[in-house]
Amino acid sequence: MRNFFRFIVKYHFAILFFIIEAVSLLLVLNYNAYQRSTFLSSSGSFTGGLYQKYNSGAEYLMLREINEDLSRENAYLRSSLPESFKASRDYFNVINDSTSQQEYLYRSARVINNSTNRRFNYITLNKGKLNGIHPEMGVISNRGAVGIVKNVSDNYATVISIINTRLKISAKLKASGFFGSLEWDGDSYQHVYLHDIPRHANVNVGDLIVTSGYSSIFPEGILLGNVDHVELEKGASFYRIRVKLSVDYKNLAFVEVIDHITRNEQVELEKETEDD
Repeated sequence: MRNFFRFIVKYHFAILFFIIEAVSLLLVLNYNAYQRSTFLSSSGSFTGGLYQKYNSGAEYLMLREINEDLSRENAYLRSSLPESFKASRDYFNVINDSTSQQEYLYRSARVINNSTNRRFNYITLNKGKLNGIHPEMGVISNRGAVGIVKNVSDNYATVISIINTRLKISAKLKASGFFGSLEWDGDSYQHVYLHDIPRHANVNVGDLIVTSGYSSIFPEGILLGNVDHVELEKGASFYRIRVKLSVDYKNLAFVEVIDHITRNEQVELEKETEDD
């Protein structure tokens, strides 16, 4: 209390000045219609500007939540697409439970770490074993294939991205169906190369490259990129095809992890056949 009185005594002239100014302003506004309307208009504009900035800031802070909601919705919708179900091979199958025929299930996840400037680039996701994620699951975004899950813990997963020199993906020319191996050379994070496309295939700049479906990881037809350069050296049997990736790895926030429900059955059968 003593300090309060000291403050009053020290600044009593300034305090008195502000009180008089406030009283004068109130008198002017109360007895002059023009000044009152001008003040109310100005204060309204100022307040409106503050509210607009506040709302813009609030909307910006909500973007992450909105994007997460959209990612979960996309995963749900993609799981419901006809491509995620396999047609019954038994003409007399009368089971009405469509989920018994589902082949692919999609789970949304958020990228929490990512690298693009190494030869062995990895991505970290905020989902793990507790969310149904396990190794060798395919990972995609709304722009196309991203990579393959490598390791998982209870709450996190690491993904080998396509821009990792250790990863090869079975891919094909969407138009003609010729397939080969997609591989990164460790140079530009925006480009990879499609190998093993024979010289008699029709290849043009702009052709779409998609997953072939010849693996147990990715469904057929997931976008990978488009051809932006084609070479055929004299006497060569195969094209050298450079592909511009559809995914921008420097702008990757949300992904979907593909659960191939019948994958183990396929892998075990193929392994058994190889061992014969």
